[in-house]
Amino acid sequence: MFRRRLLTTSLAALGIVALAGCAGSPAAAPSPTPTADAEPARTSYPLTIDNCGTEVTFESAPERVLTIKSTTTELLLALGLSEKMVGAAFLDSPLPEFAPPVEIVSDKVPGQEATLALEPDLVFAGWESNLTAEGAGDRDLLASLGVNTYVAPSACKEPGYQPDPLTFEALFEEFDEVGAIFDLSDVTNVIVEDQQAMLDAITPLEGAPTALWYSSGTDTPYVGAGIGAPQMMLDAAGLENIAADVDDTWSALSWEAVVDADPDVIVLIDAAWNTADSKIALLESNPATAALPAVQQKRYIVVPFAAGEAGIRNVEAVQSIVDQATSLGF
Repeated sequence: MFRRRLLTTSLAALGIVALAGCAGSPAAAPSPTPTADAEPARTSYPLTIDNCGTEVTFESAPERVLTIKSTTTELLLALGLSEKMVGAAFLDSPLPEFAPPVEIVSDKVPGQEATLALEPDLVFAGWESNLTAEGAGDRDLLASLGVNTYVAPSACKEPGYQPDPLTFEALFEEFDEVGAIFDLSDVTNVIVEDQQAMLDAITPLEGAPTALWYSSGTDTPYVGAGIGAPQMMLDAAGLENIAADVDDTWSALSWEAVVDADPDVIVLIDAAWNTADSKIALLESNPATAALPAVQQKRYIVVPFAAGEAGIRNVEAVQSIVDQATSLGF
């Protein structure tokens, strides 16, 4: 389980702690401060960004933001922007216990009418599919109504924009770009420095144990594939992904393929709608997977859903994966 460690000094300053775990209360940490010898970088507006193939122009820092998905919500909280958020929606996991209050407007993607009723000047989405006519609204239509949209670049799917593969360098560049949008580059610089230091301090596992990243699914498992956040984190942890040769972020993979691969450990994504416990029950009741040594010996690693997608929890997730694998004898 995740230990109650601080994600970054910026999160600690907001009282936001890492995902629930077993250790005691976290120690206090100082607020992040820009380097004293350097003038904070300021954004020159208007700022135009090519975002997943859509050109977005910011005339000033957004003041009324709707976030969709946990990753976008938690990044803005880390930047200290809770007062600029008119709401958050479609969260994958509960917000950390001591997060500043944010109105949860929907447990699903809000429709266009509900989105516009909030009068946002920016919709910050975790997935491109959040911004469609069936979702929060088509990007061009929202733009015509004066509402900017921005998709986390790590989630871009358009050719030439999709990270292939996603790297921590690209993820940190995403944090920097969001900082520029909000004229908070000095804050994101500190966050990136802190996250890089945490990442550099992690000692990967030796021997490259193999792993299945089991995200969801029953009849057919949906797994972390070879170019997205799961692969990035498994690489950093020193684990070999059994689906690394699948050229996608996540993908369906047959149970037969899982059995043939015989992974050393199984990473279980824990979500309210598909818990780690329910996955364990399935693995242990399916005659094929029940015979796997990893299942028989309960070699499970649990990662909350919100930490399994590209975002500010990923470095902490890598450390937790290493710690859990070490406790299993690797």
